[in-house]
Amino acid sequence: MLKHSYIKWIFIVLIFGGFVIWFFDKIPLYVLIFVLIFWLILTVWASFDMRMNYFVKTHSSNKKVNRNVIALTFDDGPTEITPEILNLLEKFNQKATFFCIGKQVEKYPEIAKRLVNEGHTIANHTWSHTNKMGFLPEKDVVNEIVSNQKTIKKATGKECHLFRPPFGVTNPNIAKACNKLNLLVIGWNIRSLDTVISSKTKILNRIIPRIKKGSVILLHDTSQKTADVLEQLLIDLKEKEFQSVPVDELLQIKAYKE
Repeated sequence: MLKHSYIKWIFIVLIFGGFVIWFFDKIPLYVLIFVLIFWLILTVWASFDMRMNYFVKTHSSNKKVNRNVIALTFDDGPTEITPEILNLLEKFNQKATFFCIGKQVEKYPEIAKRLVNEGHTIANHTWSHTNKMGFLPEKDVVNEIVSNQKTIKKATGKECHLFRPPFGVTNPNIAKACNKLNLLVIGWNIRSLDTVISSKTKILNRIIPRIKKGSVILLHDTSQKTADVLEQLLIDLKEKEFQSVPVDELLQIKAYKE
């Protein structure tokens, strides 16, 4: 498993050692450039692929589960669409996890409270979901998370133990913030792309063939399109006898701090 903490030093040693060798005309300069470019590509790739566990350990599925259970997860809410999502989950007797944005919880506190009361798990998705999340210093990342923790606790009484970074981006500052705040980072292994793809059929075709025991599915409770997709997805899960459970139950971890 690649780890940023020691891969970084391996590349620093390689580049420094290569520079010394190049200085004495033992290797061509393009070799050093190639090593540097490869390191940069690896770092960028790992930043956008949480499953690599490069910067921080990420829980993305449970391959060891022996029951027909999966975890439906919804990001970026609550919104005016969330009640419809909750109604569908109740209709099909399924549970889910909602990674909520603090500003949205402040706007819709009763919806946040409802989803917890109905047996779903609420989790932290930062206060603002800023597009600059991958470039924030550690202090600002901590503030984003803590502000949301306080907002969620005020609305629901729950102090979250689970966190999903916006856009699934990780880096050293996000990793340090999560470690400092004792949060578990949650990823996914099935990405619906429901915020990008306009066709409901194409979204379902991205999800349904990939579903296996222990899968974690990423959706967003932000559009009517996703609500329509969810209804068909829940029908398919029922036919295949899959049960959606909160991600903490699937991964056998704690959802909230005591």
